[in-house]
Amino acid sequence: MIIGIAGGSGAGKTTVARTVAERMGEENVGYLSQDWYYLDHSNMSEEEIAKENLDHPDAFDSKLLVKHLRELKEGKSIDVPIYDFNTHSRINSGMILKPKGVIVLEGILVLAIEELRSMLDFLIYVDADADIRLIRRMERDIKERSKTYDETIKRYLSSVKPMHDAFVEPSKRFADIIVPRGGDNELATDLLSDFVEHYTIHKSL
Repeated sequence: MIIGIAGGSGAGKTTVARTVAERMGEENVGYLSQDWYYLDHSNMSEEEIAKENLDHPDAFDSKLLVKHLRELKEGKSIDVPIYDFNTHSRINSGMILKPKGVIVLEGILVLAIEELRSMLDFLIYVDADADIRLIRRMERDIKERSKTYDETIKRYLSSVKPMHDAFVEPSKRFADIIVPRGGDNELATDLLSDFVEHYTIHKSL
């Protein structure tokens, strides 16, 4: 089973995805992030990168991601790429992900891209208030991605919010389950983990 977890930037989808994966254990659940599949931008200058829309579906190598999901379903291992946000380049991580009973894929546009959505067995949308998402986005970009306050706000207004309104929020209608309050909703995360655990046990019998 492949679980797709979508939601706006800073909604808490990574927290939900990792909580499920960690609770079930690495032997049962594999974790994938759509962020790892950003197209390579290493040949672009900082000025060009600043103008690049990284929140549009075309920013991702969805063809490769779909190929990898198909291979996992076929029982094959995949060589997972990693996108370095500091150098804006996609690198070979050397990390091999083996097929598992459950794969958790999270990303802002997991439910918005039809080719990806068709590969998913269970669709989840993690929701959170816009102000909470903005605060989390600012904290992450400034602390983890070496961005300034001005850079973070400019990108939020120029691409993050418009793309959220155009693609991310509308994809909510495809979800089987909507998790309100994002990663802070421990009850919803526990229920989701219980579902995955039950599914895994049932499939193994």
